Amino acid sequence: MSGPVFIAGMMMSLSLIAAIGAQNAFVLRQGLRDQHLFAVCLTCALSDALLITLGVTSFAKVAELLPWLGPAMRFGGAAFLFCYGAKSLRSALRSTGALVADGAMEKRALSKTLMACLAITFLNPHVYLDTVVLLGSVSARFEGSKLTFAAGAISASFLFFFGLGYGAIRLRPLFAQPLAWRALEGMMALVMWSIALRIVAA
Repeated sequence: MSGPVFIAGMMMSLSLIAAIGAQNAFVLRQGLRDQHLFAVCLTCALSDALLITLGVTSFAKVAELLPWLGPAMRFGGAAFLFCYGAKSLRSALRSTGALVADGAMEKRALSKTLMACLAITFLNPHVYLDTVVLLGSVSARFEGSKLTFAAGAISASFLFFFGLGYGAIRLRPLFAQPLAWRALEGMMALVMWSIALRIVAA
């Protein structure tokens, strides 16, 4: 196993999934409420693992059959990341809200929680862009070490979701402050734009 390729997969995956979106916000809320947290984190991580594996093993084959698909996805992905970064920056400048736990909210059954988690994951087109298209296309640079790249990317998903969920329990006072979310959104804007530039320049 190549260490640099594993780290490349891990860092690329982390940079993509770290952006605050519907899935991450869902995990954060479950962490803040401390409800079915392990099951939710595991579901998100396993879902990512499935999609990453699909992207790494199949995207290159599809791209061979459709040569235009790779460049189209590459520049389309860069455009999406730029727009997503702009959205995060706008939120950082204008948002006054905070993600807080609603203590009065009734605890949801595990089955309903997992159904909501799966819907947020697989009905979101952005997750396919991140895992299947972007990670799949980047993995093509590591011919012969794609599985190592995928292992790094999958490891990042497990680390991120479990860290995010269980970290939220300890950071309840911080996430109750709108300023903390504005700072995080600003950082995510810079991350998204830097990824978009790297994709275009590659």
